[in-house]
Amino acid sequence: MSSISVILITFNEEENIKACLTSVQWADEIIVVDSSSRDRTVEIARQFTEKVIVTDWKGYSANKNLALGKATGQWVLWIDADERVTPELAQEIKNIIGTNTEKDGFEMARKAFFLGRWIKHCGWYPGYVLRLFRRQRAHFTDNKVHEGVVLKGSRGRLKGSLLHYTDNNLEHYLWKFNRYTSYAADELAEKQRSAGLLSILFRPLHAFVKMYVLKLGILDGVEGLMLCLLSAGYVAMKYAKLWELKRPSGG
Repeated sequence: MSSISVILITFNEEENIKACLTSVQWADEIIVVDSSSRDRTVEIARQFTEKVIVTDWKGYSANKNLALGKATGQWVLWIDADERVTPELAQEIKNIIGTNTEKDGFEMARKAFFLGRWIKHCGWYPGYVLRLFRRQRAHFTDNKVHEGVVLKGSRGRLKGSLLHYTDNNLEHYLWKFNRYTSYAADELAEKQRSAGLLSILFRPLHAFVKMYVLKLGILDGVEGLMLCLLSAGYVAMKYAKLWELKRPSGG
């Protein structure tokens, strides 16, 4: 029988961690890498697993690769603290790893909630993500933000959806907004990208039209409108910060 390890990284997730870990209690092993949280995250996590590693923040990819390196299961399920595995998805995962499948990884849809509403459009759903994979066949990319899994082998898709409770309030969104746009600007700078008036003006407009009109975000109500506007703002701020990074000193 194949075994499965669940891995996740955390920082100040006391509001989410209990529900998250409760949803994966069926796994053979749970590994939490915490970036020195200042709340009760570690205390709560240790109620579910002895494998809680407290370390400095080294970046999303580095901390996830640390968690992956501590896993012992033949299969690994990677989740975030604001995600939940439904009983139906859990059963599907157990069934799939219990068979002699030739696949090395599996994608699953993410059912994301923004300000309490399931966002069915905006390009968010199904938004397939690779989250289940053979431990020895994958590693995380070194992206500073929106890191993913590099899989060596073939992949399939599961029928069930992973629940994602992202940004229950605007304060939380804006906290992430500042952090993520800085990481994104740094990545663009490392790739020798440049930003000028056209990038700051038209890229956000393109992002809004794509999400709200072409991806039918208009059907997601006020929450969809706010998401599309904020996403356009994210693009604008990312390129504005890139412009600032590239700006000559004293300019």
